[in-house]
Amino acid sequence: MTAETRAAERRWKRRARRGGIVLWRVWGEIGEDRVFALAAGVAYYTLLALFPAIGVFVSLYGLVADVSTVQQNIEDLALILPAGSLDLIAGQMQRIASQPPKSLGLAFFAGLAISLWSANAGVKAMFDALNVAYDEEERRGFVRLNMVSLLFTVCAIGFAVLALAVVVAAPIALKYIGLGSDAGTLIRLLRWPALYLATIAALTLVYRYGPGGRREHWLNWGGIIAATIWLGGSMLFSWYVARFANYGATYGSLGAVIGFLTWIWLSTVIFLIGAELNSEIERERDRRPRRDF
Repeated sequence: MTAETRAAERRWKRRARRGGIVLWRVWGEIGEDRVFALAAGVAYYTLLALFPAIGVFVSLYGLVADVSTVQQNIEDLALILPAGSLDLIAGQMQRIASQPPKSLGLAFFAGLAISLWSANAGVKAMFDALNVAYDEEERRGFVRLNMVSLLFTVCAIGFAVLALAVVVAAPIALKYIGLGSDAGTLIRLLRWPALYLATIAALTLVYRYGPGGRREHWLNWGGIIAATIWLGGSMLFSWYVARFANYGATYGSLGAVIGFLTWIWLSTVIFLIGAELNSEIERERDRRPRRDF
């Protein structure tokens, strides 16, 4: 064994040991920061913010596509959303979309600010939770905090509008340029890697700018791991609810709401654990030589 090989082996052992230390600290922080209870609060505010956000979404979506196509374009989300949740969201979308065009326009111009402010509550709740995960105090003033959270809210809704608009436009474009069904199948398959990469990018920005303190690193192992677990876990939870859990029998007409709230809570737990992981990696990185991480 050469000297270089032995040195590389020692580096990997150090990294493995420090990685184990980081994971042990994350496990401790999950209990100390009461991540599960914290996620429950974020899930509650997210659910309250959802329906105003749907109103903004439908109003914006109506500017780029036919709102009557909303329901068919979100059916593929059934793979990651629990049974009944998609019907709940689609029903609300169709109720808003069924309003007369004049009323819908007035809702866009007159109610956009109110709806955005209401939807903003879910984002601010996540920011508060991230402050706990990163052991930060909120140093931003009222105006700056709300400007940042509103920007994230608008970007999230705008991204959803553009994503669905592309779903609508892609088949039309493929048909126009004469590409066969194989291209359409390829695009449908590429949607999931695209969702995975978009989730990593979104978590990178949220972990960077969500907490009150300034982050020194763009390091995002927590985002990569959280996105991976979230996508796989969402599919697994959707499969479990569809085949085993019967929320309707237990909660009656509230079954879809309870199932959806549980999914939001699980998603928030995963995202907060990703933040805890980033926080502990940053702390270990600041304590150790940079080359070791």
